Amino acid sequence: MKVVLFCGGLGTRLREHSDAIPKPLVNVGYRPIVWHLMRYYAHYGHTEFILCLGYRGDLVREYFLRYEEAMTNDFTMHPGERRVELHSRDLDDWKITFVDTGLHSNIGQRLMRVRKYVEDEEMFLANYADGLTDLPLDRQIAEFRQRDAVASLAAVRSSQSFHAVHSDEDGLVTQMGAMPDQQLWINGGYFDLRPEIFDYVREGEELVEQPFERLIAARKLATFRWDGFWQCMDTFKDKISLDRREALGDCPWMIWKSHPAKSPK
Repeated sequence: MKVVLFCGGLGTRLREHSDAIPKPLVNVGYRPIVWHLMRYYAHYGHTEFILCLGYRGDLVREYFLRYEEAMTNDFTMHPGERRVELHSRDLDDWKITFVDTGLHSNIGQRLMRVRKYVEDEEMFLANYADGLTDLPLDRQIAEFRQRDAVASLAAVRSSQSFHAVHSDEDGLVTQMGAMPDQQLWINGGYFDLRPEIFDYVREGEELVEQPFERLIAARKLATFRWDGFWQCMDTFKDKISLDRREALGDCPWMIWKSHPAKSPK
């Protein structure tokens, strides 16, 4: 299944790091957050990625064009044979499409600009590319397949009320936006989409605004609630928190390590 990653934002709340590099290339530990996210999807067998580039997209392209697996995996060097023996691999079976979707485009427009790469699919996945989770992706996809919805989003716990999501007993979204409740469910940025999503997006619109309002009115927007680990990287404080977790080996999102049997070969 194809995975669309929105990698073009300016990352204005992460200025300490994103002035020089795009937000997806800001490291968690010694690997960019986009690597962690792609490794998460690859764990479930989804290794065909479409990167929606914008701000400093050249650096994203360069990172993958120059990617050296020996820098992120255990290996044995045989100097006499000029050979490096890798003990594991990251992206040897990945397929990555790089698309310039505009410097100032919003998420809705970035999605529209990669339409030709996904519109013939039964469904596809999408992600803001700035948050990590241990959400069981296979369960989210299976639940979405059984629904008559056009889109589904992962709802996670947070106090960030401007991303709040309310849903009914059927798991369909009834309201989105700023709400006064405490311990809210919010949009976690992990989406399942059917190609019909493009019928709901107009030129210039932000995906989670007018298009999602139309889906809500049509009862075509669902949620997958996850009360486990989820953390975005919006601010410098968020980055430090993720870095500390990585340094301590407390990385719930690295499910390829906790459940290695599912990892792609």
